[in-house]
Amino acid sequence: MEGGNIAKLHGRRNSPFSFRVELALKIKGIPYEFVEEDLKNKSELLLKYNPVHKKIPVLVHNGSPISESLVILEYIDEAWKDNGPQLLPKDPYSRAQVRFWTSFLAQRLFMVTRQVLVTEGEAQEKAIREAIDTLKIAEEGMLEFFPTTPITSENQLGALDIVICSVLGSYKAIEEVFGAKLIDPERNPLVFSWLEAILKLPAVKEIRLTHEETVTYLQILRTQYMSS
Repeated sequence: MEGGNIAKLHGRRNSPFSFRVELALKIKGIPYEFVEEDLKNKSELLLKYNPVHKKIPVLVHNGSPISESLVILEYIDEAWKDNGPQLLPKDPYSRAQVRFWTSFLAQRLFMVTRQVLVTEGEAQEKAIREAIDTLKIAEEGMLEFFPTTPITSENQLGALDIVICSVLGSYKAIEEVFGAKLIDPERNPLVFSWLEAILKLPAVKEIRLTHEETVTYLQILRTQYMSS
């Protein structure tokens, strides 16, 4: 981080939003400092850098803060054009399509998946059905973006890969905690194979919580939601 090119990421290790940014930094080969934030006692720096939403993640590049994970991904791609793989296509139409589907995954699919965590009984069953239906829409709509060759390196990843991993990467832990089978290799063969290949990459393993840690975190989160 010498030479006036300093990157600091304010986030949480258990946050899918922070994960997106950290993975982008990793696969781009960008040195950075990770600043762990306590969301119950937010630091003065976090409040200074993100006074509007007061949320993580915030990437601080040479003293200038950038907020919102999807915005940060695009910033990283532009600010470090010569580093690592390109996160977004150069072609305007393909770029617009990737933006659309990353937004769809990050917003709609994430929200219906979250409902599985915060509901129970009939409401949870409805949330599971909605999550499965939404995933089907995504799989059919993203056919042209599925890898045509097996993913074996971080250099093959882009923004869409990063976001799908952040939203669905914990599907096994969700299944264990809630009994909700969101992804099925027979029902979702393309998403399943795509996601499994990404999860095996060293850079992804390095920054993700382990399965056991994720299960514990989801159980704690579930308890907090149901008691509030």
